[in-house]
Amino acid sequence: MEWKEFDLEGIDIQWCPGCGDFKIMEALKKALAELDIAPNEVVIFSGIGQAAKMPHFMKCHFFNGLHGRSISNATGFKAANPGMTVIAIGGDGDMYGEGGNHFIHTIRRNPDLTNIVCNNMVYGLTKGQASPTSPIGLKTPVQVDGVTEEPFNPVAVAIAQGATFVARTFAGYVDETKEILKKAILHKGYALVDIFQPCVSFNKVNTYKWFMENTYVLDEGDHDPTDRRAAMLKALEKDPYPLGILYREEGKNTFEENLTCYQEDKTPLFMRKADRLSLVSAFMKE
Repeated sequence: MEWKEFDLEGIDIQWCPGCGDFKIMEALKKALAELDIAPNEVVIFSGIGQAAKMPHFMKCHFFNGLHGRSISNATGFKAANPGMTVIAIGGDGDMYGEGGNHFIHTIRRNPDLTNIVCNNMVYGLTKGQASPTSPIGLKTPVQVDGVTEEPFNPVAVAIAQGATFVARTFAGYVDETKEILKKAILHKGYALVDIFQPCVSFNKVNTYKWFMENTYVLDEGDHDPTDRRAAMLKALEKDPYPLGILYREEGKNTFEENLTCYQEDKTPLFMRKADRLSLVSAFMKE
């Protein structure tokens, strides 16, 4: 399948020229195409923000909801229709700020979905104030004297919470990002892909050049992603930051598999018909 199958004609893409989201969207389209997943077989959930606009610019099913709520909506959808490829996408503010509590508890549930976070270390939609992942010292229109809070480490938190797939990559490396996205989509369970994504308008520190100079790609021979302790040590590394699959665990039951409604009947919930009269009668008798 050609990745152009996911293109929409005549749309106004509202990202700044040079925005890293363009490269992430290209990598996602290519990953889906190479996995032979058609546009009508994927549904993308998003909240609010520049990254959250991505499903507006692709040919696929999508649900655009409240700020920070995309992965909770995606979890519910996957439970009702397990056969679909489900992706939740957003920025570092949307996922780790407004959506921080959903992020933590979605990991605990382990739904079979891919969580893509476009991490540009600022709020790109609302004019560049600090986000949860902004580095200490970053000056913004709001934090005029520089950020003083310790930045949130999403990959370390995900590993600590028991996420079954945790990876980090860089938007400038499209092929590498595509390959990691393919593995995340194929993984059974919750998969986090945190993507360093330059914001060319509001973050003049963490640029394409900065990310290339301050990251390195993990050598598969030197890192065992099934070793949780080793994965945590990699997740805590910085200056430079490691890129690649940090942790992967296979065989853990997903949220959908643990639901009692699927223990004896594998029919997706959205295909079932409820006998409302019998249900109401039984309730009234009780």
